Order: sequence, then C-alpha cells, then structure tokens
Amino acid sequence: MLQIFSQVAITCKDAIATEKFYTKHFGFRRARVAKLPDGQQIVFIKMGDSAFYFEIFQAQEESPIEPAQNDGYQFPSVRHLAFKVDDVDAKLAEMGDDAKITLGPLNFDDFIPGWRTVWLADPDGRIIEISQGFTDEENPPPLEDK
Repeated sequence: MLQIFSQVAITCKDAIATEKFYTKHFGFRRARVAKLPDGQQIVFIKMGDSAFYFEIFQAQEESPIEPAQNDGYQFPSVRHLAFKVDDVDAKLAEMGDDAKITLGPLNFDDFIPGWRTVWLADPDGRIIEISQGFTDEENPPPLEDK
C-alpha cells in the first residue's frame, strides 16, 4: 500500500500574506483552490515538483496562546517547520526584511560537521527552521523502548 506524507494544514491570520511568503521564499506554487459553501476557500500550495503541500485556511478566530519564541514551543505541539538550503546566510540575505529571526544563526559542528541553522517567524508567527549541512546518519541506532 502506497503511503506518502502529503500535506500540512495551516490556519493563517492573513492567508494571502502566508501564501506569498512560502511561494516567494521556498518555491511553493498554487496547486488548487477549493471554494467552500460558506464563501471561504482552502488554498493548496505545492513545493516544487514534490508531493508535499501546505493546505492554507483563513483563521476564523484569534490564537489563544502567545506566538512561539526561539526555535518553537517547548510543550507538546509542532515545534517548527524546517527547510534545507545550500547556504543559510545567502538565504537570509535573499529574504531580506522578510527574515524575522527568532534564534541564530547557530553552528552545530559538534553534532554534524557543517550543520548551520537559523529560526525565523513566518507571517503568522510560526517558527521556520532554515538549515544547511544536515545529513542522515549512516547507521543510526535502533529505536529502543524505555
């Protein structure tokens, strides 16, 4: 049976600003718009030629919690979304004022040589990690029960 991670649904204060941010800086493109009976719409944006989408919903109420700080929430939730780039500093320069840095950039050479990361907030305050140099471990240890 085929199983593919296909999408993350995000609710946005300003769906148009969020769509523009991800299309401008991360290569997403509009793939589908679903018009709902109540006049709202769901916009699907797709990352390049991959099978990964953001499903964008317009918020209908204010957030009940404060925006995340640094690299994301410390309680059970989605901590942050992450993108790989060739060069963190070049990506930040390309993004200009749209790069609202919340932490870093930091080097993690002690863990993975060449790994460099920065965290920033998207238009809705979601934390986005941008990293370079992260590679898979050749033989990661197996999962163990505690």
